[in-house]
Amino acid sequence: MNKAIRALALLLLVASCGGERQATAPRNLDNACDIVDERPQYLRAMRRTQNKWGIPVPVQMATIHQESKFIGNARTPLRFSLGIIPMGRQSSAYGYSQALDGTWEEYKDDQRRRRAKRDDIDDATDFMGWYMDATTQRLGISKGDAKNQYLAYHEGRTGFARGSYNAKPWLLTVSDRVQARAVRYEAQLRACNRL
Repeated sequence: MNKAIRALALLLLVASCGGERQATAPRNLDNACDIVDERPQYLRAMRRTQNKWGIPVPVQMATIHQESKFIGNARTPLRFSLGIIPMGRQSSAYGYSQALDGTWEEYKDDQRRRRAKRDDIDDATDFMGWYMDATTQRLGISKGDAKNQYLAYHEGRTGFARGSYNAKPWLLTVSDRVQARAVRYEAQLRACNRL
């Protein structure tokens, strides 16, 4: 009986590891080489997205860093009434890409990917590629322009076209950080021969 319990426990442990989504960030978010060394599946997913949609790996990495810090099950914070009564999340954003429910459904329908999941790095990067490629087509933003791609990603294409970000100095600061991180990640990935 003791052997059977141990075997069952081992089986459950192995099974739980196989389908695990990344619920923790990589250890060193400031170094792209460390990120892809720790999580090589990230680089594979981003290279596929770069090949399919033309969005450079550093732009994807900098956007994911800003949106979720590479945490696959990231969610927006809860809102509280009277400081203690939970009133739901700030938005439906979820996963690596922080895609909203409606935009994620549009992506799944458009790409015929009904089983895509926001907490799967392959699906999340493909979503980002799809979204940013359409941004380039509709707004003319270069695929390598991390700052403006991020602004259009955050505000939506219509909001970007209206210039809604201009009324949000904090967002302009964030988009500058995304651009700087993309440049830094690119230099790091070149230095460790990952680009």
